[in-house]
Amino acid sequence: DAIILFDGKNMEEWESTKPSSTNEKWTLVDGTMLVNKKVGDLQTKRKFTDFQLHIEYRIPANITGSGQSRGNSGIFLAALPWGAGGYELQVLDNYNNSTYVNGQAGSIYKQNPPMANACFPPGEWQRYEVVWVAPRFKEDGTVQSSARVTVFHNGVLVQNNFVLTGDTPYDGQPFYKKHGPSPIKLQAHGDKSEPISYRNIWLREL
Repeated sequence: DAIILFDGKNMEEWESTKPSSTNEKWTLVDGTMLVNKKVGDLQTKRKFTDFQLHIEYRIPANITGSGQSRGNSGIFLAALPWGAGGYELQVLDNYNNSTYVNGQAGSIYKQNPPMANACFPPGEWQRYEVVWVAPRFKEDGTVQSSARVTVFHNGVLVQNNFVLTGDTPYDGQPFYKKHGPSPIKLQAHGDKSEPISYRNIWLREL
């Protein structure tokens, strides 16, 4: 059965990754979840292992900036409280915006570029369909099996059962550290471009 993580009515399945000293939160706007960059990242209250995920996002039509500073966000398929913070599927406006290949939309950040650029123009809703197989660890913390991910971006296959070499740091080498079921995290990237929105988020555990 599908687990509805966001249907536009409320954000009860989600929590901030860091306690806020203010009452500011991500906001519910016309059935969508608007990123609040001042507040920081948002993650699911529930934890998951293997799953199929459907999620939609919209880069605002009035987006400004360039490179990594243009509609930047990310979907962490397993959020971790250390290192790079987990395993990130990149969200960015790359309809007509250049950046490094493994940092563009549809990439497993800094590890694997997408097989195609399937981006729609800013202002249009876009979707990811993700199949995530979490890593497994032995008792001593060594890797028993690596994480694997398959991603369709707007109906186009962009990651085909890609095997991750670890988490997805901005700088330095990926690494694995033993963990179990984890939340899914949406990134509030600190760049100055206009905030993006999410909607229609559901998940099926595998």
